[in-house]
Amino acid sequence: MQVRLKEITKRFGSFTAVNAFSVTLEDGEMICLLGPSGCGKSTILNMLSGILPVSGGEIWFDEDNVTKLPPEERGIGLVFQNYALYPHMTVLENICFPLEIKKVPKAERVERAMKMAKLVHVDQLINRKPKELSGGQQQRVAIARALVKEPRLLLLDEPLSNLDARLRLEMREEIRRIQLETGVTAIFVTHDQEEAMSISDHIVLMRDGVMQQYDKPQALYDNPANQFVADFLGNPPINNIPGVIRNGRFVSDDGQAEAALPIVKGINDGQKVNLAVRSESFVVAPDNAAGTLPCTVTGVFKMGKEEMASFTFGPTAFRAYIDLEEGLKEGQKVQLAFKNRGVFLFDRESGVRLV
Repeated sequence: MQVRLKEITKRFGSFTAVNAFSVTLEDGEMICLLGPSGCGKSTILNMLSGILPVSGGEIWFDEDNVTKLPPEERGIGLVFQNYALYPHMTVLENICFPLEIKKVPKAERVERAMKMAKLVHVDQLINRKPKELSGGQQQRVAIARALVKEPRLLLLDEPLSNLDARLRLEMREEIRRIQLETGVTAIFVTHDQEEAMSISDHIVLMRDGVMQQYDKPQALYDNPANQFVADFLGNPPINNIPGVIRNGRFVSDDGQAEAALPIVKGINDGQKVNLAVRSESFVVAPDNAAGTLPCTVTGVFKMGKEEMASFTFGPTAFRAYIDLEEGLKEGQKVQLAFKNRGVFLFDRESGVRLV
């Protein structure tokens, strides 16, 4: 099912949690709503489910305007971070419950519940109560309960946040497997960039209730729309080297270091910029190479076949992965060139991408 949000806005008094948010989410995809805490992710999910009314805008499921429909009429499956299983019911009874509410005959609801239990690999646990299950098993049951009513849209609100690191990895792979097997359109809320990058077809990256970029995971990393997107994605974080353009050269803020970099060509004289470079996008160049950044090595840390080296350009420190064979030494003066991707120039005040 295709989901279209048209100028969706949500206000709580004078505070605008989501502001004129528009996006089209394609049928059968796993879409992640990603962003820091308080950016409006869960608010959007709650408006999609009907739990929260919109302050403005429209929500469309295919050709149906569902903006004012109550939750039970939207065909939604919802999975919360706390699972919300009924403690007095068995696994089978928990999965059956949505069908019981809809007055589906007992034989049919048990058959459908068992099918879902097998899909999420809890069919051997159907007679247990929630307290007898691990966190990962409870999460599987919650997903089965959401899917058993064959929803048009599956919504997952930080579903892995209560699990330990190993279980998180296992369950995000399982959620992706289940979504692919069922073909249901799914929207997954998370603040974890690795989680979003690993399982989604597309990511909606948000900040302060406004969409910053909607794209495929690798495209967000390789082609960020603005400074916030570049900063949010990547581990280690992208290096930001502040400077100003003077006479067509990139000059450090203290005026003590400068470089003739091709990337600054055409940028207005006097403009304050951030040269943003991924740690894996630096290369040590010959001393007489043109278009390089003159730097000083301040530390070297061996990491298998690579080194993580720290450098300074003017007053700014940054880090880069460098081939071990370079044999860098602390205090050494080097020229750093850039690879063909992972290098950007942003306006320092607005965050707008210049190059």
